[in-house]
Amino acid sequence: MSNNNHQITRFLLKESDIPQYWYNIYADSPAAPSPVLNPITNETITPDFLSAIFPMELIEQEMTTDRYVKIPDEVREKYQLYRPTPVIRATHLEKALGTPAHIYYKVEGVSPSGSHKTNTAIAQAYYNKKAGTKALTTETGAGQWGSALSMACQFFDMDLEVYMVKVSYEQKPYRRILMESYGATVYSSPTDRTQSGRSILAEHPDSPGSLGIAISEAVEVAALSNGKKKYSLGSVLNHVLLHQTVIGEEALKQMDMAGEYPDVVIGCVGGGSNFAGIAFPFLRENLVNGRNTRLMAVEPTATPSLTRGLYAFDYGDSAKMAPIVKMHTLGHDFVPAKIHAGGLRYHGMAPAVSMLYDAGLIEATAVHQVPVFEAAKLFAYTEGTLPAPESAHAIRGAIDEALDAKEKGEKRVILFNLSGHGNFDLSAYEAYFSGRL
Repeated sequence: MSNNNHQITRFLLKESDIPQYWYNIYADSPAAPSPVLNPITNETITPDFLSAIFPMELIEQEMTTDRYVKIPDEVREKYQLYRPTPVIRATHLEKALGTPAHIYYKVEGVSPSGSHKTNTAIAQAYYNKKAGTKALTTETGAGQWGSALSMACQFFDMDLEVYMVKVSYEQKPYRRILMESYGATVYSSPTDRTQSGRSILAEHPDSPGSLGIAISEAVEVAALSNGKKKYSLGSVLNHVLLHQTVIGEEALKQMDMAGEYPDVVIGCVGGGSNFAGIAFPFLRENLVNGRNTRLMAVEPTATPSLTRGLYAFDYGDSAKMAPIVKMHTLGHDFVPAKIHAGGLRYHGMAPAVSMLYDAGLIEATAVHQVPVFEAAKLFAYTEGTLPAPESAHAIRGAIDEALDAKEKGEKRVILFNLSGHGNFDLSAYEAYFSGRL
């Protein structure tokens, strides 16, 4: 595994190294989580209210302060389809940048559906199946989450309705086709199938949609199904972030194999799940074992919830049906620009990520999509993988860190989460190469 002569070095774990536990940051955070409020009464939410849309074991995970949650054998068995995922040292990128920094990346795009979202999709489908759920509803931005949950629902023999944000539905037809290939029914949101969708269309007939709107539609369908359908989401809430920590737990072992420890860990951030997945286990090492790794969330300037949003209680969706949480938010009625990183077009940020940012335990920066695509192109030219536009935000952050290290003459160890590939995002790259961004 020599690093000589800028040779690519892959750090591979065995199947037995797949984590046996998910990690819960609430157990170690010096900042206390804020209550989740009922959107109807504004009082602290109860498990009974949540049970209309979630199975009880996921509700328990949402509320637990236990440090570790056991991963069921049935979930770990499905994880073996693609986990453990590699960590690769980006030696060719380092050489192109002329930086003394060492850059590593965790490759979550090797999952069958193409992104990190599979980590929680399998878990949520399992718990729903165990609870007797027959069908799920969900939203999706760019389609990575919808694709992952579509596959997971097939694994556990459940039907799925996906409300896909309209602008991504039109920009990314192949993600829709992938979802349909796994057996899901996909709708362009806002639709005329729900009261929340119809109200948006009445006021804004040409609405491009948003994750907040799509969440409203999916939650409404689940809530009105009399228990026949449950709702599943791919980011924001704590049980989702919990499931993603397999990323960081594996990465800790792989950095040990590399003989280095990251000075900075980077992830793109929209709702917060992939950033939390790689960052939270390293934050535990900071809090418990005295490490001093910087944790950097990179968001788009089009939806800068961390860097420009208000830290306040807000609804998780546009129609005010989802629980009220304290988060960095641009407002539940915010409709972002039609950027190609559809998975990052959310008005708010995960409560856990927001809490840690407010406490100064993590950092955040916002970047414009043109330099993001410039970074993606350089990464594809040097490392060979075409990244998803969302993941390219993390690449931009890593490149900026490496260039800063070059300017200062510092050796700096950088680890970022390559959360998904861009093979279904070619229309976005076409727009970039033709100068239409």
